[in-house]
Amino acid sequence: MIAQVLAVAIFLLMFVLIIMDKIERHIVTLACGLATLVLVFGLAMHDMNAVVETLNIRHIFTVDFWYEAGQAKESTSGINWATIIFIAGMMVMVEGMAKAGFFRWLCMTIAKAVKYQVVPIFLTFMVMSFVLAMFIDSITVILFLAAVTLELAQLLKFNPIPMILSEIFCANLGGSATMCGDPPNIIIGTSLGFSFADFVMNTGLIAFVSLIAVIVYFYLIFHKELRKTTGEPISVENMPKPSEAITNKKDFAISTVIFLAAVTMLVTHAQTGLTVAFIGTVIAVVTLLAAGREVKQVLVGVDYKTLLFFVGLFIVVGGLEQTGILEEIAKFIGKVSGGNAVIMVAIIVWVSGISSAVVDNIPFAATMIPVINTLAATTGVDISTLAWALAMGTDIGGSATPIGASANVVGTSVAAKQGYPVGWGKYCKSAIPATVLVLLISTIMIVVRYC
Repeated sequence: MIAQVLAVAIFLLMFVLIIMDKIERHIVTLACGLATLVLVFGLAMHDMNAVVETLNIRHIFTVDFWYEAGQAKESTSGINWATIIFIAGMMVMVEGMAKAGFFRWLCMTIAKAVKYQVVPIFLTFMVMSFVLAMFIDSITVILFLAAVTLELAQLLKFNPIPMILSEIFCANLGGSATMCGDPPNIIIGTSLGFSFADFVMNTGLIAFVSLIAVIVYFYLIFHKELRKTTGEPISVENMPKPSEAITNKKDFAISTVIFLAAVTMLVTHAQTGLTVAFIGTVIAVVTLLAAGREVKQVLVGVDYKTLLFFVGLFIVVGGLEQTGILEEIAKFIGKVSGGNAVIMVAIIVWVSGISSAVVDNIPFAATMIPVINTLAATTGVDISTLAWALAMGTDIGGSATPIGASANVVGTSVAAKQGYPVGWGKYCKSAIPATVLVLLISTIMIVVRYC
């Protein structure tokens, strides 16, 4: 009982500190993770086995961690090293691509293709944000997309805020479509043994249907505002050439090949048996070898704080799992729903969505993995049905507020630094209806297809 109280107290403290945003979140999770190891497993439980299971280091040295010959599932207990290694590898790849000018080149090429017309740029950038976020972290997508949008806004004399807000939402939506698009999906996929193709055929289908609805929605509320310009004459001939974005042609070509190789390996990993940990490691090594003398610059650009954040987070969630708290939560949801799959899906989608709008969706997703595992085992509902409900709820719910997802914070911060502040009122006015729309579509599609 004391162990359970301590585990819950540490978890709640971690959440409060993350929401307050006064201390860097990786420091918060690492400190709370250490407290879990010492106070919960050490002083309260006197259980070294719980420490070993939560740290989960030995799993890295097993064959199944790198190659799933028999479609073995990843361990759901403790630190999910597959998620951390894969994200680290993708971060290294993205740094190599950014250094070569890949993202700015892509944005300027599309802008040129639509002849620098504001509304066509608005529509195509939403689609591009969605597609890029299917394979690359949404933070990176928005970081570069928002910067180029602001540059085009100065050249074409339009208000960039509507475009940036729509890009943020579409990046979060695109991230829900694949296993590697959003951290919650990576956690769900590696923990429950789902492949890239599994996500594309399930959450991907929901995301593509939602994208159509979202594009129509944002067009209806923003097209008049986007057509308002300063009235100053604009010379298309003076627009920057896409080729000017490429800093090094050789690095650009190599980074493009590496990106395509990464996508190929992810799409086929269910057939090849290569795990995401293996793919992330290979991509990172190849990118570093290709970087040559600039390897230090690539390594410095990696977001190590986010990786440490994951380590601490998984330890704290491991405390809840080892003390049986998550099993009790699962029993409660099962009792409330009466074992009805439809009610269970609705609860998971909307509770996940609402929670992710106000707190970070990554710890919420990590916390819910053992919960839906237990729900599936005790109620007989297919685990995949609950997994898709959790993925869509956490991925989309974070879009509703400026602090709900990391991409939101990054996009609004970039805009504010360039003199375009986005308040909560402006953000939520457009984002909340879009979020409700997608959560509604998700609930209906999951219920109709699986329940």
